[in-house]
Amino acid sequence: MSDAHPIRSRRPGLSVGARIIAGVVLAAIGAAGAWLQHDAPGRSAQPRTEFTANNPPAGLPTALTTGQRLHWSRCTSPPTTRTGYDCAAMKAPLDYEKPDGRTIDVALIRRKATGPNARRIGSLVLNFGGPGVSGVSGLPERLNQYEPLLDRYDLVTFDPRGVGATIPVRCGKTADDTGYDGADACAKHSGALLPHIGTSHTARDLDLMRYLLGDERLHYFGVSYGTALGAVYAHLYPSHVGRLVLEASVDPTEDLDEEQVSQVKAVQAAFDRFAAHCAARIRHCPTGDGPEEAARRMARLADRLEKKPAPAGGGRNLDADDLAYAVSDHLDLGTDGWSPLARALTALIDHNDGRQLSKGTDGIGSTDGAATPRDSSHVARTAITCADSSLRPGFERLDRDAARVKAASPVFGAAWSTGVYLCYDWPFDGERATPQVNADGAAPVLVVGGTGDPTTPYPGARHMARALGDGVGVLLTAEEEGHGTYPQNRCVTKTVDQYLRTGRTPAPGTVCRGSMS
Repeated sequence: MSDAHPIRSRRPGLSVGARIIAGVVLAAIGAAGAWLQHDAPGRSAQPRTEFTANNPPAGLPTALTTGQRLHWSRCTSPPTTRTGYDCAAMKAPLDYEKPDGRTIDVALIRRKATGPNARRIGSLVLNFGGPGVSGVSGLPERLNQYEPLLDRYDLVTFDPRGVGATIPVRCGKTADDTGYDGADACAKHSGALLPHIGTSHTARDLDLMRYLLGDERLHYFGVSYGTALGAVYAHLYPSHVGRLVLEASVDPTEDLDEEQVSQVKAVQAAFDRFAAHCAARIRHCPTGDGPEEAARRMARLADRLEKKPAPAGGGRNLDADDLAYAVSDHLDLGTDGWSPLARALTALIDHNDGRQLSKGTDGIGSTDGAATPRDSSHVARTAITCADSSLRPGFERLDRDAARVKAASPVFGAAWSTGVYLCYDWPFDGERATPQVNADGAAPVLVVGGTGDPTTPYPGARHMARALGDGVGVLLTAEEEGHGTYPQNRCVTKTVDQYLRTGRTPAPGTVCRGSMS
């Protein structure tokens, strides 16, 4: 994720077997306590009133609720070395059906509110998407997007289960190997964890977190996959819902295979809009005179890269699938990404130089032994997705689904089609085909969707608002390109900030004008 755009890819799997997340290396991070240290001498905290909640999660032992305190201390080592942040570890059950059993440490990070104590609302818990994105390392990178809210909230986020410092999944050849060697290796080295890292389990962590932060109700800002997490929380704990923002919402009515088709159609439509703009506005446009010519040129380029990948810098190479994902990453940036995308495609087409295209994306590009390894988000994404999805079709149906995805987009279909195989050999059953998100009785939840979103298509936001229930889901529409609209769109930012500060939702049918207006 870039600082300008907090929400990044809700991506399909990259391909079958080892190629799905080949080359992924899990960070060798120990328990959360390994990177916590008490405040250094001389560090003074601002006087503040700590909040106390009186509604602990039901069914948990008192050792985890009334008997537990979050011991915040300065973050002094990777992934966060910057001053101004506090870190803590929250004890939670590994298995909420056995709350007296094994516990885990959930890694937290906080930026304290800067406004007067009398005006502080509580904590705003953030989730930046994925699944598989670390909040502990992400908050310092994204603080500027949410900093205006610090006058009323502590900003708090965390590493969800399976991610970063919270029971990271290990799938290498050995228990110490940080690479990916297939689903069987995941079962061998992380089998005790895999059934307990899905979204519903993390939602239960959120409620324990809410209580320990001292809030009677959860105030939450989730983006992309984070909208699924927030909606599942609202379903499980409707009476504990405070002010929830679900930005760039996923579609809770679609299963994993349906999501592949919807997403590839949306990213193709975004590329077609880019190609039309490029033809009309950019001199020497690399994609030609419009969407049809662009599709032909991209097909020729993909064929060339499949035969001989292009250098992408840092020992990486860019192949046909990498091309599709890198272009999609630029489209996620909205119109801000269009000119850089045109320049990057020109460099690749004319000079076989993939550096500009891969720069600043999600670590795409195949690597050799000397290259810098990718982060662990791809492993965590696979593990969490497969813990959530109960789809385990046979190869005959999978092949049909792959063909359907491929046919849905001339530019991105081939790369996206491999995503249908993501969980085909996963060693554990998933929870449901689609998440339960109905939250009757909850306070109003603000759902934000961009009409030109290439990663979480706009119909998903409409379906999410409806699925939350009458009087609960409130839809805010932004006529914007790109994956996510906050804080890029001023109208969205003003409306969301007002809701978080006052609890007031926009009028039904509110539309924010933007780049597509």
